[in-house]
Amino acid sequence: MNKDEIEGAAQKGVGAVKDAVGKLTGNDKLRAEGLGDKIAGAAKEAVGKVKDGLEKAKDELEHPKKD
Repeated sequence: MNKDEIEGAAQKGVGAVKDAVGKLTGNDKLRAEGLGDKIAGAAKEAVGKVKDGLEKAKDELEHPKKD
């Protein structure tokens, strides 16, 4: 995991809490913020996964495994 994946997961968690509190209190604005945070967090997490994949591919090209 890299920094983007961790931050994205955290942002999704915060968004889930905001969404739940917004539902419970009937606060549509808080709920919308929560949904936005969940979407933004998922996007950031996806960027982190892509970065990890690119880093692994780069390492494999630079240091191929010998069978």
